[in-house]
Amino acid sequence: MSSPKPKPAGAQPATPAAERPLRKDALRNREKLVAAARAAFATAVTVPLEDIAREAGVGIGTLYRHFPTREALVETVYAAELDEVTSCSSALLGQLPPDEALRAWMDRYAQFSAAKHGMIDSLRAGWASGRITPPTRERITAEIGAYLAAGAEAGSLRSDVDPEDVTAILLGVFLSTASSGTPEQTGRLLDLVVDALRPKAQR
Repeated sequence: MSSPKPKPAGAQPATPAAERPLRKDALRNREKLVAAARAAFATAVTVPLEDIAREAGVGIGTLYRHFPTREALVETVYAAELDEVTSCSSALLGQLPPDEALRAWMDRYAQFSAAKHGMIDSLRAGWASGRITPPTRERITAEIGAYLAAGAEAGSLRSDVDPEDVTAILLGVFLSTASSGTPEQTGRLLDLVVDALRPKAQR
């Protein structure tokens, strides 16, 4: 048996295909697919992947090259939307008092929770497997904690509230209004939540 040939000096190990940066055209196609999927999942209960590919202006083969399964596409869309929800807090706190910023953020979180009609089955599978729920809840709770800390320092929000309790209340609001509620009702409930988080003297 011949011994393996030595690698040239300075040679770098081959980069696995999955880790190689996407070409510009491939990156554009991926972005178009994610945008089309976000719009489709927000409005329909069952969305054929062929429809998403057509709306993005690519073939179904291109979709499967980027997202081998529906679950992979759903998780990518979900992660992108979660990033938006958890990245807007600094801007809101820079523009509004903490209690008002929290209320504005709750509206954004409500939109995030509501726009899941076409993803619900895949999301449930992700929740059941634990791939999605724990980091989602932790990140949302961390955002709420930042608002509560800023509000406690400013005197506009209570200092004795556990952020995890607020997360649980919000999930209850969104769950209870998911099927038969209206945006107006959700807004009223969120107003009540924020009011309960204010110091007694300000209620």
